[in-house]
Amino acid sequence: MALPTDPNSAAAARNAAQQDVFLREVDDAVRQDQLEGFMSRYGKPLIAVIVIGLLAFAGWIYWQHRQTQEREAQSEAYVQALDALQSENLDAAKDKLTPIADAKSSDATVVSARLMLAGIALRQERKADALKLYGEVAADTKAPQAMRDLATVRAVAADFDAMKPEDVVSRLKPMAAPGNPWFGPAGELVGMAYLKQGKQEQAGPLFAAIAKDKGVDDGLRSRARQLAAVLGVDAVDDVVDEKGEPLNKPKADAGE
Repeated sequence: MALPTDPNSAAAARNAAQQDVFLREVDDAVRQDQLEGFMSRYGKPLIAVIVIGLLAFAGWIYWQHRQTQEREAQSEAYVQALDALQSENLDAAKDKLTPIADAKSSDATVVSARLMLAGIALRQERKADALKLYGEVAADTKAPQAMRDLATVRAVAADFDAMKPEDVVSRLKPMAAPGNPWFGPAGELVGMAYLKQGKQEQAGPLFAAIAKDKGVDDGLRSRARQLAAVLGVDAVDDVVDEKGEPLNKPKADAGE
């Protein structure tokens, strides 16, 4: 048999439920008012910030796309220029390389294009244009150091006859040292400058060092060996046995 329901308890439960619903409605209304107030005060600036951010992101994506397209076009033009050079079509190579070299950049491709244009200028007997390009590369502090040094060596080689020997030595002596990537060509030019100055005692050992350096081009080593021999300096490495003893060393007499 069910117990009778207490009227007071039921009324209290209904009141509690109604009060809970009322509080929820009030809370929702307050939140709605807060949201409307926030949007009224900050909505336009917030939307502007979001729009600007989206536009900036879209611009960055477009810029990246353009950069990729430019690099691809630059690479294709560079390859076409190399093909033209191999075919001895200097004018075509120049036309392909000029837009690359004119780019406001110091990356390896752009600097290489400038060096190649300088080489073309020399072959077309435009020494002034070549020296200008070499000078620009050598002075570009943002360019790879190896390319700057190469530009310096080639500029001196191109203008060697017109330069004072002391200027040649001053510009290339830092590179005319064993271990430097440009030791061979720079050392040869410095050695020739020493000869112009009448300093055979400095030229001979330098040519000998070049001749003995296995990292130097074989043709250059051969020239250096001949020059060292003319200057009375031995530039031939000793042939040694497995113990490191020179095979061409005179043997001592048995009775000694």
